[in-house]
Amino acid sequence: MSLSDVIWEPPEALVQSCGLTRFFRFLEQTRGLHFDGYLDFWRWSVADLDAFWGAVFEFEEILHDGDSSVVLADASMPGARWFPDVRLNYAEHLMRRSLGGETAIVYEAEDGSVLEMSWAELERQAGALAATLRRLGIARGDRVVALMPNCPQAVIALIACASVGAVWSVCSPEYGLSGIVSRFEQLEPKLLIAVDGHRWNGRDHDRSEQVAALLAELPTIEHLLWVPQIAADTPAPSGPPVTAWLDATEGHEPLTFARVPFDHPLWVLFSSGTTGVPKGIVHGHGGIVLDHLRAGSLQFDAQLGEPTLVVATTSWMVWNVHVSGLLAGERLVILGGNPMSELDRIWRVTAQQRVGRLGIGAGYILASMKADLRPAEQFDLSSLRQIGPAGSPLPADGYHWISQRVSTEVWPAAGSGGTDVCAAFVGGVPILPVRAGRMQAACSGVAVEAWGEDGRPVPPGTLGEMVITKPMPSMPLFLWGDRDHRRLKETYFSLFPQAWRQGDFIEFDTDGSCNIPGRSDSTLNRRGVRIGPAELYSVVERFPEVTEALVVGAELGDEYYMPLFIAAVEHVDESDLRTRVVAAIRDALSPRHVPDEIIFVPGIPHTKTGKKLEVPIKRLIQGVSVEEAADAGSIDRPELLEVYAGLIAHRRAPGA
Repeated sequence: MSLSDVIWEPPEALVQSCGLTRFFRFLEQTRGLHFDGYLDFWRWSVADLDAFWGAVFEFEEILHDGDSSVVLADASMPGARWFPDVRLNYAEHLMRRSLGGETAIVYEAEDGSVLEMSWAELERQAGALAATLRRLGIARGDRVVALMPNCPQAVIALIACASVGAVWSVCSPEYGLSGIVSRFEQLEPKLLIAVDGHRWNGRDHDRSEQVAALLAELPTIEHLLWVPQIAADTPAPSGPPVTAWLDATEGHEPLTFARVPFDHPLWVLFSSGTTGVPKGIVHGHGGIVLDHLRAGSLQFDAQLGEPTLVVATTSWMVWNVHVSGLLAGERLVILGGNPMSELDRIWRVTAQQRVGRLGIGAGYILASMKADLRPAEQFDLSSLRQIGPAGSPLPADGYHWISQRVSTEVWPAAGSGGTDVCAAFVGGVPILPVRAGRMQAACSGVAVEAWGEDGRPVPPGTLGEMVITKPMPSMPLFLWGDRDHRRLKETYFSLFPQAWRQGDFIEFDTDGSCNIPGRSDSTLNRRGVRIGPAELYSVVERFPEVTEALVVGAELGDEYYMPLFIAAVEHVDESDLRTRVVAAIRDALSPRHVPDEIIFVPGIPHTKTGKKLEVPIKRLIQGVSVEEAADAGSIDRPELLEVYAGLIAHRRAPGA
């Protein structure tokens, strides 16, 4: 471990008071266990899953019926069975730390207006909505789908749905119709909750026609719950019976909870769907309760009543994780509309709402760096104690920027997980230092390793496939429509039948810290040397003329073609910028990193959750059609795929 790259050390007050230390004391007092530091504890947590997760269950005082003595009845992957004799409810745990008249949710709309909702009002509206759901015939196992942006109504709807034991799924309204239908039609839903539209970048986007078209594509819908967002009098589309949101949430009905089996489906999250029909990933009540409580307490030190802001859309699993902040009694700070309608908006709201934990995309930190924002000089960020970069790797200079421009006292608690488990595999540890460019360690209870192609662990400092060798409570119960686990096995267990392959490359150091340079299916392999795309982005995207970049490596028979696509500001001198980018890559990285070609494009396409479409662009280069490469409904700017296809075809033309 190099001391020179340590940019944060945990203060002694945090070490003594954090949830992880309290758990250590609990284990010593109740089990007689003592550990020589975090890594010793982590090794025990994955060596004895029954003991670890059983202790978490007891430490978190899980509300339940039944016998919790049997922890892991079947350790198969897939098909693990956790706490088979336990019944509980996710929504009950969200609401159990209610602070009555204290604020539970703060919502800032894009126009700057602010709505505050107390715990008591959150419970009242969720109770009324749950009663409405029961009157509409929604029962355990019924699917409720929602077309909603990040707003308080979405949180209320999830709580009400989970409280009755129905299965929840939500999609953000900026998705195209095909992207929504390809997800929701799989579930054969009984109820649709839909907004009339949403505001983005100062414009109202009416979605009434989209909702009407969606109803026509979902014949199983028996009722529409209509949620006006852009106008109170927007008429609902014709079709099934309609209940207005205000009517559905009026009155005072007690919020009750149907305790369901530990593995009862809670929600269905969907994969990006860029390369095929989106996978419906089913998580259970118990697995999410247990894993999210463990993460909040032991890894990220969530605090009762602390304002927490996580920037996410409802289609990204990070939104679900943010809502789970209620498990610890956190105050949810929600940004409506475009969180970056003004570049400093997130920092401003962080200061105004006295946010303690901030979850933002690594891209936002890099954008703040490029714009030379100085948040600590502009705003009072004295309440901010933790920043959790997510979505993509944050390079080392991003960590240094946090230390220099935000605060040396802010804990950069980066983590990496996935929609697949709706949890982190590696992440924050409140008692360990942070090294620039590296995540602190594997999460407790997560048997994560780096493997080579031979299916064996690689030495420290070596890049390998990220694998999970033992089950986690939040692993999918199944993929929707895949009860025999055939598709799940093909997705996660085809390379290593004995271990879950996440699809990321990871490298661990001897101190337990790790680096994830990118997806293993998008990692570059230049003459036998693996190169993470993030390495190139950290160099190229520093140029003020570069708005964003995308690099891919495509096997074309015996040839390996590695183009770099650059979206630049207007009127840039492309020849000059190309020369300077090549020189910077060569100097900062190596000649091996220099792309075969630099192609200027009008923009970089992403999934709706903001991930660059490296693999679909690679497939375009390898000759598949635009339709085969990606589902247009899952992409933020699908028209760009035709642009890329045209550029690629032009370069393949004879004489090009």
